[in-house]
Amino acid sequence: MKTAKISLNSIDKVKAFVNEISKFDCDFDLVSGRYVIDAKSIMGIFSLDLSKPIDLNIHADGAALDEVMAVVSQYVID
Repeated sequence: MKTAKISLNSIDKVKAFVNEISKFDCDFDLVSGRYVIDAKSIMGIFSLDLSKPIDLNIHADGAALDEVMAVVSQYVID
């Protein structure tokens, strides 16, 4: 599992993010405070405070992880 801090601070970003990660066959969790939701769920994402960075847990490894990171890199913040 890999964790990345991401920003989804607009409705368009959330829609694009869900569309991108839904193409993968691995699991993704978004963690905000004490809440953990399925990152492929638009309704779940909108239940979070999107004004703050969110932790994305990616349950993949090897080549699959590299492919996922290439796609989500546009949302990653330092």
